[in-house]
Amino acid sequence: MGNGRREPCWERRLRRGDLAAVAETRAGLRRFLEHWGAPGRAETAELLASELVTNALLHTDGGAVVTAVLTGGPAAPAKGRLRVEVRDLLSRRPVLRASPEPGAGGAAADASGTATSGRGLLLVDSLADCWGVRAHGVGKAVWFELDAEDR
Repeated sequence: MGNGRREPCWERRLRRGDLAAVAETRAGLRRFLEHWGAPGRAETAELLASELVTNALLHTDGGAVVTAVLTGGPAAPAKGRLRVEVRDLLSRRPVLRASPEPGAGGAAADASGTATSGRGLLLVDSLADCWGVRAHGVGKAVWFELDAEDR
């Protein structure tokens, strides 16, 4: 971004185990994305960010930092691309679990098919335009991107 323009950005630091931060993150992201994207895109971003933040707060040894950046410049942020990144201090990469067959149990469901966790990255994988994991210092960053318009 060597053109001297600053892209719109939002950031929040999270403490380990502070699950109230998940709702606060959604609310902050909702305000940040108030005029961004086609109907439903901001809500999708909130859902996916919630999943990544929850994973970081439950499955890592420290806090996390969530950052959202809109690219496309200040003149057209409503039409730009959103990138949300959650950085934590654990270098272990998250694992995308296979989607279980209905009624078959499996990695993301218990024997009765009623597990309440394990599906976060499946949501990210199916709803984000792209996503990934990259090494970041002593930890990692899990990120996703969404275009303002639905695919």
